[in-house]
Amino acid sequence: MAIILMLTALAPAQVPSIAPPKTVPPTGAPETGARTPEVPPSGAHPLTKADVEAWLDGFTPYALQRGDVAGAVVVVIKDGQVLLAKGYGYADVAARKPVDPERTLFRAGSVSKLFTWTAVMQLVEQGKLDLDADINGYLDFKIPPRNGKPITLRNLMTHTPGFDEAIRALIIADPKDLPTLEAGLKHWIPPRVTDAGSTPAYSNYGAGLAGYIVQRVSGMSFDDYIEQKIFAPLSMTQATFRQPLPERFQADMSKGYKVASGEPQPFELVTLPPAGSLSISGTAMAPFMIAHLQNGAFGSGRILQESTAVEMHGTAATVIPPLNRMLLGFYENNINGHRVITHGGDTTYFHTELNLLPDDGVGLYISVNSLGKDGAAGPIRTMLFKEFSDRYFPAPLPEGSVDAKTAKEHAQLMAGRYTFTRRTHTTFLSLLNLLGEIQVSANDDGTITVNELKGTDEQPKKWREIAPFVWRNVAGGDRLAAKVENGRVVRFGYDEYPFMLFEPVPWWWSSGWLLPLWIAGLVALALTTLAWPISALVRRRYGVKYELTGTDARAHRLVRIAALLVVAVMLAWVFLAQLIETN
Repeated sequence: MAIILMLTALAPAQVPSIAPPKTVPPTGAPETGARTPEVPPSGAHPLTKADVEAWLDGFTPYALQRGDVAGAVVVVIKDGQVLLAKGYGYADVAARKPVDPERTLFRAGSVSKLFTWTAVMQLVEQGKLDLDADINGYLDFKIPPRNGKPITLRNLMTHTPGFDEAIRALIIADPKDLPTLEAGLKHWIPPRVTDAGSTPAYSNYGAGLAGYIVQRVSGMSFDDYIEQKIFAPLSMTQATFRQPLPERFQADMSKGYKVASGEPQPFELVTLPPAGSLSISGTAMAPFMIAHLQNGAFGSGRILQESTAVEMHGTAATVIPPLNRMLLGFYENNINGHRVITHGGDTTYFHTELNLLPDDGVGLYISVNSLGKDGAAGPIRTMLFKEFSDRYFPAPLPEGSVDAKTAKEHAQLMAGRYTFTRRTHTTFLSLLNLLGEIQVSANDDGTITVNELKGTDEQPKKWREIAPFVWRNVAGGDRLAAKVENGRVVRFGYDEYPFMLFEPVPWWWSSGWLLPLWIAGLVALALTTLAWPISALVRRRYGVKYELTGTDARAHRLVRIAALLVVAVMLAWVFLAQLIETN
């Protein structure tokens, strides 16, 4: 579910601006939902059912086959209607059961959070919740403050509560081990490692807290609230957060796969349901998309007042301009000059993305039921949206550049080792951060390369500077931008990750020298351990007596045993790291 990484808290001067909600809509925000222009821009294909279906029929089956992905569902919204909902591939490979966009349930992963955040905003507009109040006022247990700064719902919605990253059985398989939402949250509260509002670091625990607050303030269980206040008004009958999956849905649930050519995997149980337990069909997701595209309106009813929806879609946490920003639950995925609000979602086997173009009245949803070969699910959903946008909303990228001398100087400033703000700080697993450092390299032509940011060809992207400390992928589209203080990079961001940042690794915690030292020490210990049986064999072969006795002999043996234990522990760490990487 997450990459495990590390670093220190940011200085106060680096706190992002998370302003109170504005009372005016953002530029271009429609009053009741925009409509697609009747005449497409120059070079664009008309967004019609016939055209988009033909295009998807060419893209999707090939992508699934190439990526060894079993099945997918795609939904396209236009002007308040479902333009197309179509299944591809199989919900059950062995049974050759095709994906039905109306019936087949896929796990939505973190797209589930959009329902949690919508529920929060419903209670905000009713005056029952305050986005800027201490959340402890809504809880029956206490989240400790850090440096006198409490956590607010705004912090939870923008992923800035400051919690440590945790790997604590977020997804399990045995229903007997599934805790209640309340028990799961109270069992273990992640330590606070940064001040609230200071550092974006994606938090599933924070979304779980928000769902529990909805439950407590509404007086209804979280499942009941979502069903009665969101699903029912939108006629979303083929959707549920409940776990284990209710019996009436079981025949419609898609199997999940690592790869389509492999075995189906068990139903995944999410221990913090508001963060990711939604099971939903493609057409059931459509009314939710339409409601948000129409600023809360659906049919003759509403799930949000217009002003509330505008606030949710337009209030941004600006961290490093001009990059995409975290909104109140959604985050930006702007492309080709068009405003896009989005959310992705991943379980182990299901991978989902929901994109809305509010100013154009268009939405695109995709969910796949397999991780795929070499993690193909991620590139499939990324390329689907990019090619959809380039086909129906093409626009030239803004030109820009810096002189060659400046580009090389800035590239050298960027070069080094970095880590995500989303990482574990306080457990023994923080040592694994050494294995996940990100290397930024300065190239001779003034471009930079980030080893972990790869294109669909699985090669690291190359980035060219288009403005001071702003880089664009030379293949087009996404950007990087850095914050520089006193001549050094203190953080940089990436368009696709507005909910976390990259920060420099301090020299004393860099894998550049710690890993070689660790390997050298491990080799020395291994040789020490091997010397014990080898020396015994040599003595036996040549009849040499073991001369140590008493305390000296015991100390000698204890040293060898200790070395053996250390080697065993190190090998166990390597195994654990591989296990986490694999899963």
